[in-house]
Amino acid sequence: MGYLEHLRRLFAARRFGVVLGLERMRVLLDALGAPDRRMGTVIHVGGTNGKGSTVAILGELARVAGARVARYTSPHLSTLRERIEVPEGMIEEDAFAAAADAVAAAGGDDFTFFEQVTAIACVAIAAAAPDVTVLEVGLGGRLDATTAVDAPVAVVTGVAMDHEAILGPTLAHIAAEKAGIFKRGQRVVVGASGEPAAVPQLVEAARAAGAASVFVVDDAAIARVPPVALPGAHQRRNAAAALAAAAAAGLALSPEQAAAALARVVHPGRFEVLPGGTILDGAHNAHGAAALAAALRERGLAPILVVAVSADKDVAGIAAALAPAVSAVVATRYRQDRALDPESLAAAFARAGVAHPAHAPDLATALPLARRIATEAAVPVLVAGSLFLVGEARTLLLGAPTDPFVVTDPPVTPAGEPGTRAR
Repeated sequence: MGYLEHLRRLFAARRFGVVLGLERMRVLLDALGAPDRRMGTVIHVGGTNGKGSTVAILGELARVAGARVARYTSPHLSTLRERIEVPEGMIEEDAFAAAADAVAAAGGDDFTFFEQVTAIACVAIAAAAPDVTVLEVGLGGRLDATTAVDAPVAVVTGVAMDHEAILGPTLAHIAAEKAGIFKRGQRVVVGASGEPAAVPQLVEAARAAGAASVFVVDDAAIARVPPVALPGAHQRRNAAAALAAAAAAGLALSPEQAAAALARVVHPGRFEVLPGGTILDGAHNAHGAAALAAALRERGLAPILVVAVSADKDVAGIAAALAPAVSAVVATRYRQDRALDPESLAAAFARAGVAHPAHAPDLATALPLARRIATEAAVPVLVAGSLFLVGEARTLLLGAPTDPFVVTDPPVTPAGEPGTRAR
C-alpha cells in the first residue's frame, strides 16, 4: 500500500481508542523480529512538559557529537511523518509505507493507532541503522507503548497536572505513572521542568526500580547551560536535562560542541517566530501556559492571543496563566471534535480577567481579526493553546508539509469509557 492508503488504515484504527499496556506491544514487536533492539542507543524521554524540546535538543547534541540520530515523537503538527525522523531527516512517504506494510503483515490491524505508529517507527528506524534513537513517551509512561522498548537511558523532564482522568487525580499519582519508564540498570535523569514537589518521588522510584545512576537537574546544572536558541527560561531547564542524558548515553561532547548545538537547535511550534512576527506555541496545559507567559514577560511582549484548547484540558488554568500576559484574546477551535467551542473558551478567558474576548469559528477567520487588533496595538499575534491549532497555523502560514486529511491520536478518556476500551 502507498502512504495515503496507510493513512486511511491508521485513521480507521482510531476506533480502538487508547489501550494502555506493554504486553500487546511486545507481541507486535516480536512478530516483526524485534526491530526495537536494532535502534542503537535508545534514550527514553517522558514527563508532562518539555519532552519535545528535550528530544529536539538531544537530537542536536547527538548530531554534533558525530552520531547518526533517529527520533520518534508525538503528536505531530501537520503530517504524521513528522513523528519519525531518521538520520537523513523526516521519513519519506515511501519509507513510511514500507514500514507500515511490514506492520500490517505482522497483524497490525488488530492494534491501536498509537501501537501501530510506534511499531512503524521501530521498523523504519531499525532499517536506518542509527547510532542513537531518542524515543518520546506518548501518554503517561508506565503503560505507554514506547516503554516496551528497552532503553539504557531514561529521562523524566518533570511532572505537572495533566490527563488527570487517565493518570490520576493528584501530582503523586501522575508522578508514579511517569516514573514507570524507569527500569533496572538504567541511567536516569530527573529534570526540573515540572513541579518541584514531584522530584523526590521520581528519585525514589528510580532507585526502587534499580537504576544504575540517578542525576537530578538542579539550579547549578541549569546555571551551567550555555545560551539556548529556544526562547524561554524553561528551555534552559530542558537543555540541562538533555545535556545530562547525552552524558549518560556516552556522547562525547566538548563544551564548545555543546554550546554550538544549543545555539542552533530548533523545535517547530514552540515559541516559533514566523516571518512577520507571528508567534506559534503549543502550550496545551496550565503548566505549559505558565511557561509561555513567563517567556512573553521576559521579552516584554503582550501579544494578541489566538487560542484553541481541547475540551478535556484544564481550560480555567490555561486561561488564568495566559490572561495577564496578553493584550486581547480571540478564541477559536481547531478542526477536530476534541476542541472546546469558541464561545465557551472566550467565556473562560473573560472569567480570567480578559475584557471582551472575541471568538471566531476557525483559525482562518480568527487570524485576520487578531491581526487587525494587533496592528492597532502595535503588538504581535500569538497562536497557542493546542498543538493541533499550531499545526493548522503552520500549514496556513508556512505551507508546511500537510497530510491530505487529519490523522491524529484518538481522544483519551477514563478507563472503562469509549476511547480506552480493551478489545
